[in-house]
Amino acid sequence: MIAETVCSAVAAAGLGIAAVTAYRKRFLSAARIAAYSLVPLGLVMTGVVGWLADTAFSPTAWAGFAVLGVSWVLFMTTRAVERRGGGTRKERKAAKAAQRDAVAPAASAPSLAPSTRPAARPAAKPAAGSSSDDFSDIEAILKKHGI
Repeated sequence: MIAETVCSAVAAAGLGIAAVTAYRKRFLSAARIAAYSLVPLGLVMTGVVGWLADTAFSPTAWAGFAVLGVSWVLFMTTRAVERRGGGTRKERKAAKAAQRDAVAPAASAPSLAPSTRPAARPAAKPAAGSSSDDFSDIEAILKKHGI
């Protein structure tokens, strides 16, 4: 009851402001203000405001929103697991069989053990005399551009 009264008062005040704006020869702004001020009145007349007020103070409605939230979380979780896992069990078996058939018959399965080859050694630092070679490249570029 109070929400309907407040919405009606807001609509009346907005229409009054629109009338003053139209009196000042700003008809486009007046029409826009009138449109905005009629929205709360339309919501009251259609019953949306009453429905919202009943919903906001209803524990059943809030429980319904909670159930919808849980449903959404479950849906998103299952979608994420499905994407990560590769689909259903049949789809995973089919993908595994296709992968097994894609490997050449003479090829062995990849080893999961650590490599027995020695790790590649990092490149040795250049000697002191070779640093001038690096600068000679830079000098050539600078000379090319006339610097």
